[in-house]
Amino acid sequence: MAANAQATSSANQNVALSLSNAIAITFVSTGNATGSAVSIPFTTVADYASGVTSAAQQLKVQSNKAFNLTVNANAASFTYSGSTTPAPTMPVSGVLAAQVTANGTGGTVASAFNSAYGGLTSTAQSLISTCANGGNQTFSVQYQATPGFAYPAGTYTTNVVYTATQP
Repeated sequence: MAANAQATSSANQNVALSLSNAIAITFVSTGNATGSAVSIPFTTVADYASGVTSAAQQLKVQSNKAFNLTVNANAASFTYSGSTTPAPTMPVSGVLAAQVTANGTGGTVASAFNSAYGGLTSTAQSLISTCANGGNQTFSVQYQATPGFAYPAGTYTTNVVYTATQP
């Protein structure tokens, strides 16, 4: 063997990444799955006659696969807080509606929520379908409430639930 010959040796190791399906949906304003309370005040007769629209609410989905979004109210009726007894029952259906006002998910907004306000119910409805995977897939919604003149003063609340699902 020559005096200048170089000796070499090598070793190798297999590295396997075990990825699981991962998905999360959060409100941009709070950074978590619970959004800030949305107040929709009715102060004039015109508000009752025409309805009132909320400010836009932005949500973000992080998903390593394509996903779909649904929306529903958590109950069929609003919860009443006020001085009227017995407590009035206001249904969510026919009173509260939502519209997608911005869509950065790469998906298709359901026609009911695309260019008009689609009525919310306690049954999950398709909101945006075939959304692209990614770490910053955002969309915004606005609410419109039109209770009319049938209900007494007080605060009526419901939770709106957004669900992101990987097919």
